[in-house]
Amino acid sequence: MYIRIVRMHFTEAGIDEFLEIFNAHKVAIRNFPGCTHLQLLKDPDDPMCYTTLSHWNRLEDLENYRKSELFGSVWGRVKTLFSERTQAFTLERFIEV
Repeated sequence: MYIRIVRMHFTEAGIDEFLEIFNAHKVAIRNFPGCTHLQLLKDPDDPMCYTTLSHWNRLEDLENYRKSELFGSVWGRVKTLFSERTQAFTLERFIEV
């Protein structure tokens, strides 16, 4: 299993639009082949910072999503709302207790 974490900082004016975009597409993203979990997290110390956490069966599934029309349409709109460069990480589940 692979975990994708994307930390995003928005302009104050961009937050509402981001939340509208996320809510409109969250079911489609979560149901994309290979996605087993999708979560939106909010930073308690920074109201302009949100993080997506998604789980993917295979790296190929994540890459297929990143090359998809769905990703292109969502990311194309969301990236215009950032106040800072995003941080993105793909991690492989290693040890679970």
